Amino acid sequence: MQGDWAPLEKELAIWRNQSLDLPIWWRDDDVVAQTDALDTLVRMSDDLGLPVHLAVIPVGAEVSLVTVCAGQANLVPMVHGWAHQNHSPPGEKKAEFGHPRDGLVADATKALTRMRELFGPGFLEIFVPPWNRIDPSLVTSLGDIGYRGLSTFTSRVFRQAAPGLVQINTHIDPIHWRAGGGLVPIEQQIAGIVSLLQDRRAGQTDKTEPLGFLTHHLVHDPSIWAFTERFLSFLLDGGARPVNLADEADHLP
Repeated sequence: MQGDWAPLEKELAIWRNQSLDLPIWWRDDDVVAQTDALDTLVRMSDDLGLPVHLAVIPVGAEVSLVTVCAGQANLVPMVHGWAHQNHSPPGEKKAEFGHPRDGLVADATKALTRMRELFGPGFLEIFVPPWNRIDPSLVTSLGDIGYRGLSTFTSRVFRQAAPGLVQINTHIDPIHWRAGGGLVPIEQQIAGIVSLLQDRRAGQTDKTEPLGFLTHHLVHDPSIWAFTERFLSFLLDGGARPVNLADEADHLP
């Protein structure tokens, strides 16, 4: 893949030379069923040796997805809201759980129940709100409902979002949403990633939080697939440590 990867190579070399730990994790959103795109995602995860955490939309999840995940330790289902339905007031950014409304807690509870019906113990009780937006009133209730964690976007401020609820966010999204899709320009993307790593190294953000890579397999074009494989390989070859959150469910990082 074209692009100047030297700045990222240089930054990763600093991490290695200073023996710094760089945990990374992979989250893929809007998962509902077995598709060719999901098969590509699973193959890539296997080839990389990096687990992929599937943010599953409970109300739309199909048995075919359960079959794909069965016995696959590298596939970790999580809870992606309830129906991925926008409930924002007119003029506000899209969100299913981003604003107070009747049924907020009830929908989050139904989502957990549905995932248990589908996957039994084979999923991780982490709540991933659609569009990465969540109202603070719900955050304080998630632990009581039965969730272990919360995952949105951008570096966390505190490890615990609420008592008994660990926040583990994603930080890198290769899709150029503001341009209507496609891949964010390579140099722009690498510059942003290097800045993230530098902030971690300087202690400006929490370097114990696994660095999260966010994908949406259903809307990937060839350039996004290619970048995903190249970037994750680059990190792993550069010394990053793959993380499977299911292995650390009782003490999330």
